[in-house]
Amino acid sequence: MKTFHLHLVSDSTGETVGNVARAALVQFEEVRTIEHLWSMVRTERQLDKVLGAIEAEPGIVMFTVLNDHLRTRLRAACERLDVPCIAVLDPVIRTLAMHFGMQGGARPGRQHALDSEYFHRIEAMNFVLTHDDGQSTHDLNQADVVLVGVSRTSKTPTCIYLANRGIKAANIPLVPGFPTPEELLKADRPLIVGLTNDPQRLVAIRRNRLRMIEHDAETEYVDLDAVKAEVEAARRLCAEQGWPVIDVTRRSIEETAAAIIQLHKERQRQVG
Repeated sequence: MKTFHLHLVSDSTGETVGNVARAALVQFEEVRTIEHLWSMVRTERQLDKVLGAIEAEPGIVMFTVLNDHLRTRLRAACERLDVPCIAVLDPVIRTLAMHFGMQGGARPGRQHALDSEYFHRIEAMNFVLTHDDGQSTHDLNQADVVLVGVSRTSKTPTCIYLANRGIKAANIPLVPGFPTPEELLKADRPLIVGLTNDPQRLVAIRRNRLRMIEHDAETEYVDLDAVKAEVEAARRLCAEQGWPVIDVTRRSIEETAAAIIQLHKERQRQVG
């Protein structure tokens, strides 16, 4: 596996350039990158520090910097060091400007403005944290989405991802020997989605989890036949209730969330 340095330079939080870089890097499985994130770069002095680091450990530079003078200095330094320098938003902004017939405003961090959408995401995140793993079922009907499934089917991380999209999500574990919460069965407002996983894959994930907490005892939690029965019982419940089921075995969190968001939009259209 080849190793490369990657410098991510931003005049804001660096979230955008980081997401773009990681989305592209997943296509290169035999490459390992050492990521250097340089956020809030807005002054000459801050840029000097970045340029010194790039010279010490040369590597591809990806940036989201709007100040023309800083951009020019960064590009010139990269050219001198013979390293690629990519302005990740330029093609998108340029195309939008041509289509709209106007120039975009050059204000760093504009996407993170404290608008109503931002506070809606914060509210959604608070909801997820207080309704994780079967907590606070008394107001489950206030959720936009409820995820159900057996242990280790990525319910919590998927809920957190949904919260970042402004969706109030709760998750309920389906545990053998414990009744399904009555509040879940009565909920009529949220979209309820079952998450499932291949039993063999589940056993491997659960064993790894037990090793992390230094608990290696053999239990039904990691017994393949018991896990198969557990998964089948969960599928049967979802079928009885008419809840859609998503198999997360070969899906990333992002892919699972995208499928849920699509289901949520379709349900909103049906409700009117």
